[in-house]
Amino acid sequence: MSRPSKNKVSGIADEMQVNVEKKTARKLIARGQRRHSVWFGLGMFGLVGWSIAIPSLLGIIAGLWIDHTWPSRVSWTITLLFVGIVLGCLQAWYWISRESSHE
Repeated sequence: MSRPSKNKVSGIADEMQVNVEKKTARKLIARGQRRHSVWFGLGMFGLVGWSIAIPSLLGIIAGLWIDHTWPSRVSWTITLLFVGIVLGCLQAWYWISRESSHE
């Protein structure tokens, strides 16, 4: 086996030093930032809950109306409930990712 050259070792050491400095700076910034309160967590919990509940309920209402108005073999209530849940989850994911990117 050949030994790594001195330039290669110093390049790796320089890269490690840069990574350590970046992580240290990020930790110092995080310590200086204000912590979120319990109310913030409860608000986020409520936001996620309502962003799923509202589209689900709207899907159920629309599905019941379609099933009542135009009866068919397909249950539009269940179909639109599923669509509402999917849309609500996507909306919740959007809000959480947006909020976490601000930290």
